[in-house]
Amino acid sequence: MPEPIRVRGSVVVPDAELVWRFSRSSGPGGQHVNTSDSKVELRFDLASSKALPEVWRERALERLAGRLVDGRVLVIHASEFRSQWRNREAAAARLAAVLGEACAPPPKTRRATKPSRGMVERRLFNKRHRSELKQGRQAPRGE
Repeated sequence: MPEPIRVRGSVVVPDAELVWRFSRSSGPGGQHVNTSDSKVELRFDLASSKALPEVWRERALERLAGRLVDGRVLVIHASEFRSQWRNREAAAARLAAVLGEACAPPPKTRRATKPSRGMVERRLFNKRHRSELKQGRQAPRGE
């Protein structure tokens, strides 16, 4: 079994809350692909999980609402490798990344600021300077 799935910090999803399903993959593998179940489907019931703190679970349910099946189960598919083992590792890593991002605290709100007076003056000076340079390149008008 792969490493335990670490969400953020010390929060780990126990194996008991994960449901693994395997099926035949359509990817590379030659004749072997017709006989082995290398495609991995990992299901995690987010709504009834006891592993995540309540605040994190609510945040994840809100952020992942469009990805959840029946509004509660997160499903991850992995079939990019030939071996079931590597696909299991890929699915576990993907689940950890998705949950970690969904449980992250919201970013700090941006405070609107004004450019400093010196910055405004420098910008306007540079605009005037550039304009004068370009004016100097023009051919004199026929007067």
